[in-house]
Amino acid sequence: MSKKRAVPVLAVSLLFASIATAQAAEPSACQTVNFAEVGWADIAATTGLATTLLQGLGYQTKTQMLSIPMAYQAMEMKGIDVYLGAWMPSMAVISKPFLDKGSVERVRTNLVGAKYTLAVPDFAYEAGLKDFKDIARFKDQLQGRIYGIEAGNDGNQIIQGLIDKDSYGLKGFRLVESSEAGMLVEVRRAVRAHKPIVFLGWEPHPMNTQLQMRYLSGGDAAFGPDYGAAVVDTHTRRGYRQECPNVGALLTQLEFQLGMENQIMGAILNDKQKPALASRDWLKRNPQVLDAWLAGVTTVDGQPGAPAVRRYLGL
Repeated sequence: MSKKRAVPVLAVSLLFASIATAQAAEPSACQTVNFAEVGWADIAATTGLATTLLQGLGYQTKTQMLSIPMAYQAMEMKGIDVYLGAWMPSMAVISKPFLDKGSVERVRTNLVGAKYTLAVPDFAYEAGLKDFKDIARFKDQLQGRIYGIEAGNDGNQIIQGLIDKDSYGLKGFRLVESSEAGMLVEVRRAVRAHKPIVFLGWEPHPMNTQLQMRYLSGGDAAFGPDYGAAVVDTHTRRGYRQECPNVGALLTQLEFQLGMENQIMGAILNDKQKPALASRDWLKRNPQVLDAWLAGVTTVDGQPGAPAVRRYLGL
């Protein structure tokens, strides 16, 4: 008698298990996650980490290269789901209107200990170019230029604002906009020629160890105190975490460190690795981060997440 009942009892158990799994699966509209990137190596690194994890969980991922203003507009229009590179407070000038009206939402701070302000080579600093108020005094040697990165960037907007308002006597200077890589080419060219140059510097970034550089003091009103001390936030489009709770759980737990990002950026910039490969290699060498990041997170079809990502990484 008991043996005859074993089959239907087992069948019922499997039925309930399959229903529970189906209920835990992410909605089909959430199975592709759209990220924004802005051409910075640090955001390429963190986006590479996130997309590697999601692919290991069975999601599809797409990354669009956009200017910062376009990234926020795309989130507002629901063309982008996630942006991992909201540097604060400098990026508030761009992000605040979207956050205030609720079309973009803050998830959490994903990095602390960052900095973002103007910098110079060591020899320029030793020659007396140590503070924002010193820049004007070196105008001729600087050829009246301050080097930024891509057009639309928040740092560029701050620099242009200082020029327009003649803050620190910068009226008549020209902001040179370029890519991150293009700016660093100009910095290295100036260093080789032993000519002073003022440029946007930030950490995490390998420039801090590859270049003999110093950050300028006196820019608190422009870039914030403590040499532009910054945090980096995760932002999403309105309602994303509620619509896609499993990805939302991952984003809520995803936290990075300076050393981690510097290592991955080094592989991207120095070894010319693709961000996805550099991030995957870092995760294979540092699998201890997976348990905290993936606690309670499942695969796209509702299975335990951490074991799936470990299999995906070949661990």
